[in-house]
Amino acid sequence: MAISAEEVLAEIGPVQEILDAHDGVVTVLDTSDGNIMLSLDGGCTGCSSTPMTAMQIYYSLKKLEAINDVIFVNGELPEYMRTFIDQKMAKESAEGDQEPGEIV
Repeated sequence: MAISAEEVLAEIGPVQEILDAHDGVVTVLDTSDGNIMLSLDGGCTGCSSTPMTAMQIYYSLKKLEAINDVIFVNGELPEYMRTFIDQKMAKESAEGDQEPGEIV
């Protein structure tokens, strides 16, 4: 199942409010084959909180079945954060019926 850029932007969750307040912009560059390519622009450029923003976006999008991977072209998501989210999601999946949490 394909996902559109509009659907990606609708799924970034609570991060959008923070982005709006700080003039941050998520640019969807590609959604081919469930591999979402994003750029964090505007107020995100040079912001020390950008890796945390990317981590929350990654978490929100990886919960969707149509998403295989989320790639940040500006390198905003360090590998250790990606690993942390993947492990958290695996644990949530193993625990079954618990509602997935939010990264804060």
